[in-house]
Amino acid sequence: MLAYNRQFVSSEAYKEFHTSKYPDKKIAIVTCMDTRLVQLLPAALGIKNGDVKIIKNAGGTITNPFDSTIRSLLVAIYELGVNEVMIIGHTGCGVNGMDGAEMLHLMKERGIDDEHITLMKHCGIDLESWLHGFDDTEAAVLETVDLVKNHPLVPKDIIVRGYIMDSVTGELHTL
Repeated sequence: MLAYNRQFVSSEAYKEFHTSKYPDKKIAIVTCMDTRLVQLLPAALGIKNGDVKIIKNAGGTITNPFDSTIRSLLVAIYELGVNEVMIIGHTGCGVNGMDGAEMLHLMKERGIDDEHITLMKHCGIDLESWLHGFDDTEAAVLETVDLVKNHPLVPKDIIVRGYIMDSVTGELHTL
């Protein structure tokens, strides 16, 4: 990848992607980091570089009203002119059914010791709950839509809608 990057820059291939930091369509999309969506989502929605702000995380949902996704949305709204937020979940999401206890087990297998896990618990963090995914993608998207719509720092004139994208065809279903 680094060799490709050097060639990309030296051949000035970046020029076709030039745009400003302001999204032309004034839309922010919160979606999943799933690799299937990297090219599928923009292609299925007809968006190109500069059109929208895309914020990705595991599951494409917001679990805390003061996490980095909300912070990014507030920057997009107040600093970059966004007036619409699309929450886009997808079929076959790996966070659907993710088990917090299993994640802790995997961490221990990779060398995270009990002392560090206990330290998190003493800091008031319920790791098992924090690492737990969701059981219903549609419900998780709708919870995120509700959280954004009713967030005390999000202006009431911001349009917030939820969708589920088919991870194979790119078809978007409105919730």
